[in-house]
Amino acid sequence: MSENIAFIGVGNMGNPMACNLKNAGKKVKVFDVSKEMIDKAVENNLDVEKDFGKLINSETSVVITMLPEGKHSKEVYLKQNGVLDKVSKNCLLIDCSTIDIDTSKEIGKKANEKGIKMIDAPVSGGVMGAQKATLNIMVGGSNDAFNQALPILKLMGKNIYHAGEIGSGNGAKICNNMSLGITMIAASESLMLARRLNIDIKKVHEIMKNASGNSWPISVYPPLPGLIEGTPSNNKYKPGFSAGMMNKDLKLANECAKNANASTPLGEMALEIYSKFCEDGNSSKDFSAISKVIGGDAWDYPIE
Repeated sequence: MSENIAFIGVGNMGNPMACNLKNAGKKVKVFDVSKEMIDKAVENNLDVEKDFGKLINSETSVVITMLPEGKHSKEVYLKQNGVLDKVSKNCLLIDCSTIDIDTSKEIGKKANEKGIKMIDAPVSGGVMGAQKATLNIMVGGSNDAFNQALPILKLMGKNIYHAGEIGSGNGAKICNNMSLGITMIAASESLMLARRLNIDIKKVHEIMKNASGNSWPISVYPPLPGLIEGTPSNNKYKPGFSAGMMNKDLKLANECAKNANASTPLGEMALEIYSKFCEDGNSSKDFSAISKVIGGDAWDYPIE
């Protein structure tokens, strides 16, 4: 089947995701409100539509969105002459944004009322995962919508999970990223403790990778440089996944926990630490730079 894909939101994640679709032979047209992001899309030879009103037509078979917050998804989908007003009933909607569950369900309900299939499909894996098409994608939606979306999702990600009904994708992503924020802090604490104890950090890192203290921040995305090549910590903490985005996800997790009457003391503490880090002007740095807070006066690594 030949898809005509409209891709809305080509920032740090959306741009490489759209490129992977284009490189797989799909016809992709992209839109973003940011001139900077549009310029980058042009540099990557993506087909750009600068007028949102002309982005979607009767031939559009898939709409993919990758937006910062729930308010942006709601505006794009639900506003007058927005996505839901423009697409045909045969069009599949895929929202890859990480947003609050209630907004995801609201948009999904409106789409269902119009007879349009929709999934929420937030992703995990950062910019590196988006570039390499190795993202983990967590999907919420009907079985039919999931099965229809699967061939497209496989062009952008490696591991695709159907978590349940609409909104479940974001629920699963929020749970995952709460754990990620906590474990990044834990990894920072462990490695900086090793430094203060005058133990070779590389040795401790190697031990942790192969012992019970292992985690994704240790094995894939360490918070200190000199441990794994190609990670943000080795590139002056230029963001693969920014501290601001982690802070947003921890806020979503905290809201979900309160609504579900769930106890998440470590999640709350991680939110406090990241919120203060962002308030101090570090939102645009990679979230692994939280090691600077943990390390204190023992932390002396290059950072921009």
